[in-house]
Order: sequence, then structure tokens, then C-alpha cells
Amino acid sequence: MTRGGTDNAVKAALYCRLSVEDEDKDGFKNTSESILNQQMLLVDYMNAHHYDLYAIYVDEDYSGLDRERPAFKRMIEDAKSGRFQVILCKTQSRFTRDMELVERYLHHLFPLWGIRFIGVVDGVDTDERRNKKARQINGLINEWYCEDLSDNIRAVLRKKMENGQFIGSFACYGYSKSPLDRHRLVVDDDAAAIVKRIFSMYQKGYGIRAIAAHLTQCRIPTPTMHKRSQGLSFRAPFTDKPQEKQNIWSPNTIKRILKNPTYTGCLVQGKEQKISYKSKKMVHMPKERWIVIPDTHEAIISKEEFAAVQEIMKSRRKNGNTLETSS
Repeated sequence: MTRGGTDNAVKAALYCRLSVEDEDKDGFKNTSESILNQQMLLVDYMNAHHYDLYAIYVDEDYSGLDRERPAFKRMIEDAKSGRFQVILCKTQSRFTRDMELVERYLHHLFPLWGIRFIGVVDGVDTDERRNKKARQINGLINEWYCEDLSDNIRAVLRKKMENGQFIGSFACYGYSKSPLDRHRLVVDDDAAAIVKRIFSMYQKGYGIRAIAAHLTQCRIPTPTMHKRSQGLSFRAPFTDKPQEKQNIWSPNTIKRILKNPTYTGCLVQGKEQKISYKSKKMVHMPKERWIVIPDTHEAIISKEEFAAVQEIMKSRRKNGNTLETSS
């Protein structure tokens, strides 16, 4: 949305953001922070101060810590190119909750680019020098808020895991999320049949590579392709793109299936954790910190069969055959 004006008029960019940070305790969006209400507030302020609208930039369902917000990134590029002179936000926290970005843009780059930043509600204005300390204090408070929010969310998720609730985005191959309760796993019959075939073949002496080759030859959809056939936008981070396109089963996929205790009805979660609330990078947690809850869902593989397979794998590892090819 853009609007032309006179050549000498000050052009304003309006930035609006809404995310899960704006949900109340019952999980409903805070209507006072809605995109529409933010836009109305900013347009009224813009008209009252006789600015011309350059564009409205909107990021919905993005955290204030996210540096990859698409509309935010477009606005920054347009600011750098001098396409407008003023950025209007409801508050500084709508722009960012990251103190580092406050310093980078509000206190360094925006003045260099000739950009004035205004927080309509909280009184932030980069044209006022004495306003700088208030902006820095706001930045710290916003960071503390995000840190506390992250700690609270982590505690809630851990409690759900301890209660035997599945919290992953996608169920592992062989299962799907129950349509009645997204925190409960139910058997996906088609995929479960392939899981049983994999365990059976391994116990009969087939090697991991041989099983992968067999499933590929039989044109059995890989776990990724199977999920996509169900309308899920899934891509495993360890999936190799050429293999994925060619529907080729990876030996490592077979190995992960054979080692996954989920198939015995046991829910294992908390194996990874973000290194901090400001980073998306995950680190592996020590095994003693995993959350293991038995008998939370229907088993595909019996505990006895699973244990037997683990013993076979252990025996073959001793002989140096981690991805054995025997049949």
C-alpha cells in the first residue's frame, strides 16, 4: 500500500507487527495490538503531522527478536535507499525487542541514513537527543520481557512433556497427530506397515543398506514424501535434496527408525534445546535430561522385538558393520 505526495513532503513508512508475544493468558490475541488497530493509530498520527504515506509494512506471527522478518527486512532496505524519511511504529517493541538492533538502527544507521524513528504510544523519537536513555531502557525492558517469556514457555512445554503430551511439530514416521488431540500420537497404518517390515527384515539378517535399497526399489514413499502426500509441509533437516526428489531411502533413515523407541509406545522428548532465547540453534541434551514417558500411545513394535533389534545392532557394531550390506 503506497501513496504519492508532493515532492517536498516527508514520506513515512508505517511498520506493524503481531506475534505470539501478544497473546493473553488464555491464548487469544490481544485486540489492542491487532494489525488493523496499529494501522489506524499510525495513519491518524501520520495525517495529523502531515506526512505522506510511502508504504505500510506488516509482519504477522513474527517475534520481535526475529531478524529475518520479511516486511522488516524490506523496510530496512528501503530506508537504506532513502525512499522515506520517517518510520512510525506503535511502540519501540513493535519495531524490535532486540537491544542490539535498537543500537544498530535507532542510534547508528538511521541517523546516518536520515531516518527519524517515532514510537507513537511510548514517546520514542530519535530526533530528540535526551530521548536516547529512555530508548535504551525500553530496549532492556523488552529484552528482559522476551527472556522471561522464553523461560515461561520452556517451563510449560517441559510440564507438557512430563505429562506425556507430544509437543513436536510433526509426528515421527509411522504415526500422526490425533485429529482430536494434537498432543497425542495415533498409528498411521500405511507407514506403520513399512516400519514393521523394516524391523522384520533386519531381524531376518538384512543389512541397513539392503533394506534401504529394497524400499527404494519397491517405490515405497520415503518418510518425507509420505508426509508431503498427507499435505504436510515437512522437510527433515538431515534429508539430502537429490535423494528426496528421487524418493531414495537413505541408510541413515533406516538406522534412525530401528533405534527409535517411540515405536514401542514410549514417548521420548527433550533431546534438544535452544542455546538461548535469542538463537534458533539447537544443542543435544545429555541422555539423563531426556523426558521419557512409557505407554503414551499404541505401540507398532513390541518392547521385546525392539530390544532384540538393539542387541543385533550392538553385535554388528562390534564387528564394524554400522551400515551393513548383508542380505
